[in-house]
Amino acid sequence: MACDYIALATPSIQRLQPYQPGKPEEELERELGLRNIVKLASNENPMGPSPSVLEGLPAAIAGLARYPDGSGFRLKKKLASFLGVKEDQLTLGNGSNDVLELIARVYLNAGNEAIVSEHCFVVYPLAARSIGAGLTVVPATDYGQDLYATLAAITDKTRMIFIANPNNPTGTWLDQSTVTGFLDQVPDNIIVVLDEAYFEYMRHRDYPDGIALLNRYPNLVVTRTFSKAYGLAGLRVGFAVSQPEIADLMNRVRQPFNVNSFSLLAAEIALDDQAHVEKAVSMNTDGLNVLMNACKERGLGYIPSAGNFLTIDMGRDAAPIYDAFLHQGVIVRPVGVYGLPNHLRVTVGLPSENERFVEAMSPVLSP
Repeated sequence: MACDYIALATPSIQRLQPYQPGKPEEELERELGLRNIVKLASNENPMGPSPSVLEGLPAAIAGLARYPDGSGFRLKKKLASFLGVKEDQLTLGNGSNDVLELIARVYLNAGNEAIVSEHCFVVYPLAARSIGAGLTVVPATDYGQDLYATLAAITDKTRMIFIANPNNPTGTWLDQSTVTGFLDQVPDNIIVVLDEAYFEYMRHRDYPDGIALLNRYPNLVVTRTFSKAYGLAGLRVGFAVSQPEIADLMNRVRQPFNVNSFSLLAAEIALDDQAHVEKAVSMNTDGLNVLMNACKERGLGYIPSAGNFLTIDMGRDAAPIYDAFLHQGVIVRPVGVYGLPNHLRVTVGLPSENERFVEAMSPVLSP
């Protein structure tokens, strides 16, 4: 090759490592020839979407030759009513990852920096570093974000702070007084991104609703998704809620038609079936208890989780254990890339899937 195309690329891109999703079931079938595989690796809702979504999606087929509504008018209107915000506060994305990238593009550059926590969702540093922005990683406390240390890490170059509540992959969460006490001290010229991808799973009275804080903190941007409790991970619909001025800037850099017609319709229908969401959350609570009890019985530590997953301390290098689970036809998630080489993250599945994981623990963990 006459030209080194890697060396030709933007330096910040050269240094990136691509995001590694959970292993697909089809890939494991090809590799090991297994069938009846259980995937508990990607924090999906095992119940899937509301039946009303499946019934309503065929209505979009007739419009496949047409571009989707680039403004997402109908979904924004319904979302605004449901959330109690104005439509001009909303930015729609191809999953919440998309809006996280958008907010980074608007405010970060090579001359400033973002702050993240140790064990944070990998997309935050990916979004910042791809633009060439600096990155400060604050050590975690009990696997969660230390907001006092985050405040201490602020410098003149700080332009953005990412907070996940609850956090993926640890499942830790921050209460109302901790979050508001932090926001009270953050300068107005620093954008605080509060990622609430697992918002629907939270049932703690002290958990803060980020959207309810927007009027009090104009520098706050809240992101949420339809990929988790709503069961629409395959259609990729997320959104950000912010001040109209911030939303306007995000929409300037947003790709036209970034959310497709099926996704817009599915999210609109899903909002109307909150009973399905409640059922999914209830099943998740039961499933978490099954996983935690299995860990206790086997003397395994775990990080108490407020999401739809449990991150388990295997007590040693988790990579061989992950591989052993694969050979049992159970896909879980290694989280060494998050600074947790001894842990595996296990998504809560259907009751039968949770039991399959528990059954696989015996041959996998036997001496």
